[in-house]
Amino acid sequence: MITPAFDLSQDPDYLTICIRVPYTRTSEFDLFIDGTDFKFYAKPYFLRLSLPGRIVEDGTEKATFDIDKGVFTLKAPKETRGEHFGGLQMLTSLLAPRGSRSAKPLVEDLSAEAGKLVAGDGEMDEEESDWELEQEVYTDRSEEELGAMQKYGFANQRSGVFARLQEELGDVIDVKNPEETLASDRRRARLEAEAIAFSSDHYLADLFEDDEINRLLKFTPWWSKLSPSMEQKGESAISFSDEEKEQLRKFTNRSFLLDKTTRCQAWLSLLDILLAYSYEVRSAEGEHNVESPWTIRKLSGTLCWLETYSCSRDVLVSFGRRVLCYPLYRHFALVTSSVCDTAKILQSGKACVLKCLLDIHKIFRENDPAYILNDLYITDYCIWIQRVSSKKMLELASLLQHTPLQKKDLELELDELESAARMVVEEEEQASTESSSSDSSSESEESEAEEQGCSDSKQGGGETCKDSPSQPNSSPTSPIPHLSSSALSPSVNRKAGVVSSDSQGCRQLIQELGRQMTEELRISAETLFADE
Repeated sequence: MITPAFDLSQDPDYLTICIRVPYTRTSEFDLFIDGTDFKFYAKPYFLRLSLPGRIVEDGTEKATFDIDKGVFTLKAPKETRGEHFGGLQMLTSLLAPRGSRSAKPLVEDLSAEAGKLVAGDGEMDEEESDWELEQEVYTDRSEEELGAMQKYGFANQRSGVFARLQEELGDVIDVKNPEETLASDRRRARLEAEAIAFSSDHYLADLFEDDEINRLLKFTPWWSKLSPSMEQKGESAISFSDEEKEQLRKFTNRSFLLDKTTRCQAWLSLLDILLAYSYEVRSAEGEHNVESPWTIRKLSGTLCWLETYSCSRDVLVSFGRRVLCYPLYRHFALVTSSVCDTAKILQSGKACVLKCLLDIHKIFRENDPAYILNDLYITDYCIWIQRVSSKKMLELASLLQHTPLQKKDLELELDELESAARMVVEEEEQASTESSSSDSSSESEESEAEEQGCSDSKQGGGETCKDSPSQPNSSPTSPIPHLSSSALSPSVNRKAGVVSSDSQGCRQLIQELGRQMTEELRISAETLFADE
């Protein structure tokens, strides 16, 4: 049997169920309503829903079928008029059969998977199942060895996955041997890798040349337009695309039996993933690109190092360190803005969180081999989040807002680095100022010397510096001051008089020689013409 596409909506008195069943005949429709249990059959489609509220058959129900679109619509009255049905957008949780919420996880997983194979595609592909399990390294492990493996994945419920995925291991996570590496060793290795990856030059470049950073900080993500929620408001504000609804219907619904410690770890890992997603959306300004899968998994210690956190402060410190070590934009303001964005997502209700998780699921689904992270974390989160209390979301948002994060908490010596950088900048500015002041002082001294020289010239009875042809015009850049003739020694003045007398005699001699040469040339010319 095929599970059809469906959608639910409501008004104060009625619940509307739209079911898409193309290529069927109305004569084959069969409905069953019993409180919260709803069943629909139209060969080859079968749909069973566990509704969040009770509906009844009292004669006011109405059913229509659009043959052209192949859509069957049922408008059923609520047993309690005016009651609000919560969680109508959580399509995966509505598909659960009654009683499944109290079933043990292992039993439910097996039965749910079997039901999917029988009722989903109509036949079981045994070869495909055997192909996935045909791994010698995996099957040769004894029960004791499997029990000794380290846990990871959603709520630390997985192990042995990477033992049969060695080729994809290096491209997805940074842990070298996740099956045998203790959680404490993973954290130690992560901190060492971050310390090596941190670049002070890159950090300071983004700190002082922050035009791009300021542009990203002004970006408004889609969830910023949502109002803080009661769940009803959150549902009315969030809408899922047809692709997202189809993905919700494809998930195999199951329950998760988690103890208090594991449940807390699941919430903290969810917080870590949402922080990485918030940064990616802001840094890409809402447009995903080929780097989006890498950015999300690299900034999340949960996804990249299979990290398990014990408190919200550990999550924030890990995220802050990784933002300043790996992506293109490394600025502490982007860390704080991502924290605010994540708090806003949590305040907007589980429908908003689910939409973010579906977006991450799509990003990883379209990237090889990041799809492995969907199997380990994101798919289970998409199913689990549909059943959690909205009150828990608000509690986590409040916890996030009341967990302060400072630069010193990241243990990257950011304050010392910034102080040293500012000292260098101040020294360079001071040196530049002193150099400009020195040049200005030199120019002032030259100007004063020039004015002094001109004054001396006037006192000696000579011409002014400006009009005296015997002295070159003063230049502001000239380091040599000009002196007047009255300041010269008597011997120099005498030499000047001798030079002046000798120059006059030479001038007369040259004139006499010129006249003689002219006379000789005239006589020579007359003799030449006389001979001819």
